[in-house]
Amino acid sequence: MRYWLIKSEPDAYSIDDLARDKTTPWTGVRNYQARNFMRDQMKPGDQAFFYHSNCDEPAIVGIAEVSKAAYPDATQFDRNSKYFDDKATTDNPRWLHVDFRFVRKTPPLTLTELRRHKALAKMRLLAKGNRLSITPVDPAEWQYIIGLLK
Repeated sequence: MRYWLIKSEPDAYSIDDLARDKTTPWTGVRNYQARNFMRDQMKPGDQAFFYHSNCDEPAIVGIAEVSKAAYPDATQFDRNSKYFDDKATTDNPRWLHVDFRFVRKTPPLTLTELRRHKALAKMRLLAKGNRLSITPVDPAEWQYIIGLLK
């Protein structure tokens, strides 16, 4: 099993939305590295921290699980979607996504609080310039954060 951190702006799709929907396709990712994580490494059963970004208090707010392996993101073919890609074809899709299942909400664990812990100093989320919407989480970091959330 692998561990991940997935980011979403709460006004676009929040942990409450995932709790309501139970599962969701993680569409609209348009970064090749994040796409490659989904395509090559994410498998059903993998766990992910759900992180609210670009808000007053960015924070881990829940846990989700990969429920379906990577498959073509239909938004790339929809001319009315902001994620439309005119270079993508059904025979050669450029963008993939996985589905996530809601596991549970957690107390907010803010970015400020995460930065206070030396054990998390190498976490990709905390790296300068990191803007990826999907990042791997080291198993030791996962366990440490789970301990903080209890």
